[in-house]
Amino acid sequence: MHAGEERARVRRRGTSPAVSASPLEYDDLLWEILLRLPPQSSSLPRASAVCRRWRGLVTDAKFLRRFRVHHGQPPLLGAFTNGTQGIVFIPVLDPPNRIPIQGFDLGRNSDRDYRDVLDCRQGLVLLTDRGRQQVVVCDPIAGEQRRVSFPPEFRRSYLNGAVLCAAGLASPFKVVLMSMYIDINRPTVCVYSSETGIWGNLISTEAPYQLGGDTGSPATLIGNALYWLSNGDRILEFDLDGHSLAVIMGPPVTNDMCRRDHRIIRAEDGALGFAVLAFPQFQMWRRNVNGHGVSTWVPWKTIEIHTILGLPSQIEGGFECLMGYGEDTDVVFLLLGYSMYMLQLKSKQFRELHETKYFTGCVPFTSFYTPGEKGITITGGSNGSEMLHDT
Repeated sequence: MHAGEERARVRRRGTSPAVSASPLEYDDLLWEILLRLPPQSSSLPRASAVCRRWRGLVTDAKFLRRFRVHHGQPPLLGAFTNGTQGIVFIPVLDPPNRIPIQGFDLGRNSDRDYRDVLDCRQGLVLLTDRGRQQVVVCDPIAGEQRRVSFPPEFRRSYLNGAVLCAAGLASPFKVVLMSMYIDINRPTVCVYSSETGIWGNLISTEAPYQLGGDTGSPATLIGNALYWLSNGDRILEFDLDGHSLAVIMGPPVTNDMCRRDHRIIRAEDGALGFAVLAFPQFQMWRRNVNGHGVSTWVPWKTIEIHTILGLPSQIEGGFECLMGYGEDTDVVFLLLGYSMYMLQLKSKQFRELHETKYFTGCVPFTSFYTPGEKGITITGGSNGSEMLHDT
């Protein structure tokens, strides 16, 4: 059969020859498919190993920005804690999503004993290098960091702080430092902007407030305000829009607890919440504000922890500690007896992480893990943790 007769026969059947997609159309379609991969740590590295074309797409900066926007909140990878041998990373995922694949890079510092993790948010880690009198903002997966000297008034003082950003060091970020040692019991805040490259004015309040300890608990971001916990029954509130400080009263809980037993949390509808670990119960309070601006604390939820974790009502050694809280993942880290647990407050799902005898706080770390980003090698540490080593 001649070619012309074949084409005529195809037309008579009402069909047409298949039309192949152009390379650009194929890439656009593949782009949309890859965007919908789950935000797990292994997703993009596995896709990049399929072929050169796939790797080119999933390592493209525009694709990575779209991937982060599409999924919104990054997944919880683990938590950083200030251990006795330096900064320790505690992974919370199972293989193949567990990260020590290429690890984390928190940069080189002059003295590990003078370095503390203050905060983690949106893939960034905020540290203080007290030896150099600097704050260090790290993107540990990308292996990037920025160093900023303390404001002159904040040198030689104990600090707390928070880092605020959209997505990593590629986006503008802010650092909020808080100290109460410039003037006794008078908290003072100063804000650094990466866009201007300078610290702002000192912001203080006359209301008495006691941070306590060395750096205190990490800040909790709720709406457009940061909240720090006091040793007593007071909470420090920093309004990010109005750049104002206020001290507010906490809920009417028993005050013989030390700071390791309670945390500021995010309640439903973005309200200010307060959590108390009084094993075998985990009690939560919520702050309600009426139309006249009058606020009241009301009991919100109570969780019977020992029934969820399958533990006896009495803990061996009597150890109990609320080690950390993730504001976006609604996860708490608990030390009960000699074991560390991660508990999701809404689903009540939990995981036992490792054994430890140290009452140290931890800061949850969330981030997207993308292929081709540099880091540091992570090797197994004691108690199931992961120690960080420079490359």
